[in-house]
Amino acid sequence: MKFEIRLSGSVELRAAGRRSDLGSTKTRVALAALAWDAGRTVSVDTLIHRIWDDHPPAKAREALHAHISRIRRSLRTAGGNAPTIVSRANSYSLDVDPNRVDLRCYANCVERARSLRDSGDEQSALDLLDRAESLWRGEPLAGITGSWAEHVRVGIGETSLAATMTRAEILLSRDKFSDAVHVLLPLVEAHPVDEALAERLAIALYGSNRTAEATRLLQRTRQRVVRDIGLDAGRGLHRVHQGILAGTSAAALLPGGKAEERASARPEHRVPDNLPRDVPWAGRRDELQRLSSALCEGQGTSDVVTVEAIHGMGGIGKTALAVHLAHRLRDRFPDGRVFLHLGGCSAHRTALTPVRALTELLRLLGMTSKELPGELDELVALWRSAARHRRMLVILDDATSSDQIRPLLPGASPTAVVVTSRRRLPGLPGVRPVSLDVLPTREAAALFSQRLGRGRDADPSDVSEIVRICGHLPLAVEIAASRLLARASWTTSDLLRQLGGGSGHLAQLHDVDRTLTRVFEVSYHALNAEQQLVFRCMGLHKGVEFGPGAIAALTGFSLETVERISEELLLHCLVSEPVPHRFAMHDLLRDYSRSLVEVDGIEGDVRQAMQRLVDYYIKAADRADRLAYPFRSRADLVVGDPTASLCPEIVDAQSAERWLITESANLLDTLNWLANHGSDHQLAISVHVLAGFLDMEGHLAAAEPSLRRAAAHWDAAGDRAARARSLLDLCAVYTHGSRYEEAISAAREALDLARSLQDRELESECVHQLSISLWQTGQYALAKSLLMDSLDFLMQIDDSLRGARCRNLLGIIHLHLGESEEALTCFDSALVDFTSIGDERGKYSALNNRAELHRRAGRLGDAEVAYRRAMGVADSLGNPRDKATLQMNLASVMDGLGRTDEALSLYDMALPVLRSVGDRRAEAIALTRMGRAYRAAGRMEEALRQHAAALGVARAIHAVGEEIDVLYDLALTELDMGHTSQAVAHMNESRVASKAVNAPSEEARAVKALTRMRREGAA
Repeated sequence: MKFEIRLSGSVELRAAGRRSDLGSTKTRVALAALAWDAGRTVSVDTLIHRIWDDHPPAKAREALHAHISRIRRSLRTAGGNAPTIVSRANSYSLDVDPNRVDLRCYANCVERARSLRDSGDEQSALDLLDRAESLWRGEPLAGITGSWAEHVRVGIGETSLAATMTRAEILLSRDKFSDAVHVLLPLVEAHPVDEALAERLAIALYGSNRTAEATRLLQRTRQRVVRDIGLDAGRGLHRVHQGILAGTSAAALLPGGKAEERASARPEHRVPDNLPRDVPWAGRRDELQRLSSALCEGQGTSDVVTVEAIHGMGGIGKTALAVHLAHRLRDRFPDGRVFLHLGGCSAHRTALTPVRALTELLRLLGMTSKELPGELDELVALWRSAARHRRMLVILDDATSSDQIRPLLPGASPTAVVVTSRRRLPGLPGVRPVSLDVLPTREAAALFSQRLGRGRDADPSDVSEIVRICGHLPLAVEIAASRLLARASWTTSDLLRQLGGGSGHLAQLHDVDRTLTRVFEVSYHALNAEQQLVFRCMGLHKGVEFGPGAIAALTGFSLETVERISEELLLHCLVSEPVPHRFAMHDLLRDYSRSLVEVDGIEGDVRQAMQRLVDYYIKAADRADRLAYPFRSRADLVVGDPTASLCPEIVDAQSAERWLITESANLLDTLNWLANHGSDHQLAISVHVLAGFLDMEGHLAAAEPSLRRAAAHWDAAGDRAARARSLLDLCAVYTHGSRYEEAISAAREALDLARSLQDRELESECVHQLSISLWQTGQYALAKSLLMDSLDFLMQIDDSLRGARCRNLLGIIHLHLGESEEALTCFDSALVDFTSIGDERGKYSALNNRAELHRRAGRLGDAEVAYRRAMGVADSLGNPRDKATLQMNLASVMDGLGRTDEALSLYDMALPVLRSVGDRRAEAIALTRMGRAYRAAGRMEEALRQHAAALGVARAIHAVGEEIDVLYDLALTELDMGHTSQAVAHMNESRVASKAVNAPSEEARAVKALTRMRREGAA
């Protein structure tokens, strides 16, 4: 069966001439993103960027997985020989011949055609161009927006232009001038300032005896080039025009023909060109395009000099980019290319003063020392006069400040200036800064391989890891490649082992002439003492990102001082600001910063700084926890809050939760530091403070060893109240991990301790946690009794929040006992209280439970409305487990409404999240409902597999309620497949289990089904 992927026009999958439905636009973008790199591995981060640009959804990876799942389904329906999507670690690849992707095949045909044309096989080249043309169906990725799609369209547009030019050149070489006119004319109209196109069309028109049209075209093109670009037209147009006027044959006017070259009318003067040698180039395409466009616009008549400032950390490739740009634009600047190193990063020479810099610039223009004045004002005037009518490109490399650069800028002149600096240079007139970041992984790997050359084998996985160790920093990548080149016996694996050894990578990144340490030293020594201290302290922070409060804690400085110095370090490009008020430091700069601390030998100071940082995070988390999770039973384990001034953003529940989510990685690092370096008492306090956050964000299971240490510590210390609360924290771990017997044991012990202390508030929280596990193991009657007693106490003390939580859970118990009216009363009452208190998490839970009640009662429309309302609340909370649970529940309603595909898509998104957070009970529910959806779609084998998997999970965790449901659905599936005896057996198991836990609704459901089975069997 013929199979193809179309990216020309609309993105489509086609098999045997039929189109497969891909659904949403984002799914089509995902397919295009994979197909563009058909046969190659594409990282998850790259796919996310291609689909959503720089604005991915909060759970982009889960959304990407859903789109991949839809594509896989479409591929499966396309037939047996359709390609597959292969999942690898943090990446995907579409396993298909690139020639099955129309645009890839198109580009390949054009490239081969150009090669054949160059080798003299013009007919084969034309055949390939014809094949390429047959693949063209319109604008690439039609209807898809975004930077990546536009990048593809630009690239294919260049390929299309090359194809047309190749075809035209072949026709011109065969004297088929009229045919060439038809090929070139539409392109010239689309690209009116493309001189090469205009040149060839003029020759074609002239060869077709359309001389007047040819001369008008040449004149019009020259005028547009001057008007739109600001440059005089190139020599090619002038040569063709003179040839036409002289009556030279059209064939002789073709590039490579024997038309007499006309001498340039430009007056003789010295043309300086001291550019350093260019190197083979890799990457930075967007930066090059932006700089090239900026430098070539508005020249010739501009009253303000064009200035581009390239800044970034040491080793980022500023100078290399500027030099490569100058070589690339050589023909655009016929009056000279000037390179002047200003000495900003040299450890062995002082930075050039403006007087010395201007003297050197004027000498490069051919002036002698005798002609040069000694005063700055006179040098400035002479420089501006000399540059007034010159179209030069001047690179001022490694500038130290705006004051150093300002006198070097020409006045009204067509000269363009490119400044490079390790610092941002505010205050330059008309400056347009270009901030360089590290290279993307693919470009960094390409740079390494290019510097290595073709003579050395390089394992792609080794190269990927090497450039990761290099932090994707161009200079570090080049040094790594240089080290490998210097050791003929080494392989990339040997280099990788060398770079990966030790505690830091910085010491290994050196070659004969260069070390990164020296590069970083220059930037460090340019700082004042205060800035140097903050830089060193930033290196101590373990996290990828950090806020000013953390740096204030490390340094002991005020928040205002830290914010000021952080901004100064930003100007020096020693830190970055990925999001407002959040700072990051390159890994190799961090290594360097830490090496400074080791050299200074201030181990005691480092310990104190780290302890201040840990105290800051724990005390700020304590403040945030009490606002975000007020229902937790908390002891005053952290006294006071001296960090309040360092966290002014924590003012209410929403801001507290945002802070906890933003700092989640740093809080986990803090807990890890305490587990390794802190005392048991510190760890016990801290893990209790963080337990609410760890629970809500799905990290609680990872903290179980610390929670166990905390419980043991409070037991040894004889603090019964603290031990009870630590047992409740452990209970949450066990509950979410579906370890219900352990959860019940921990909750009962905590309840006994609370009763012995006569702490009724703590007792009510113990009852709540115990009741959750009793519900999930089907012990409904006992849970109901405990909750009713607890609710009486909470009403007596007027605790609205805990009372609402208790009613919400009691409503769930009523629901399972078949007491629907009582359940609805509880949910409605809880929802009113949660809303009046402003507890969004409780509001979400009550809405979810009301929706479940509607679903069970068959009111699916009401259920959908309630679920979607709950989802809107959950989206603002950002908790992955909550959102996945809602997706699973909404999917069940979609299935009931006959929207099975939508249901399966929601299950595909929810299931991986539930597994990742270890919620096995929810996993069992999701698997059961997926099986139900497959059964509704008539896909019985898949339904059977899901039900079998669900039954295994439910029995492993002793989740009786889920086991009852899955046995019921499994029996119905088996009945549909004709396996009557197994169906009756499983339905009877569901009935017996329902009776055992006093679940009358489930028992009646099973009895009714058994009656129907036996009646139909008897018939």
